[in-house]
Amino acid sequence: MARPTVSDLLHLSVAERLQLIEDLWESLAAHPEQLEPPREQLAELEHRLKELDENPEAGESWEQVKSRILESL
Repeated sequence: MARPTVSDLLHLSVAERLQLIEDLWESLAAHPEQLEPPREQLAELEHRLKELDENPEAGESWEQVKSRILESL
């Protein structure tokens, strides 16, 4: 079977394309260990962890953030 092209996929209905997206996403989510985050994202996470280690009182807890969000609704 030949590999479908983007043009082939664009001929699918919107519902079929959405289902394809869902199927592809689920296939990726089933094996998260195979996904490597971009270097830039890893660098940003390391930077944030370093900032947290240097000043652990600077941020807010999840409960504080969640409460503020719920109050604004």
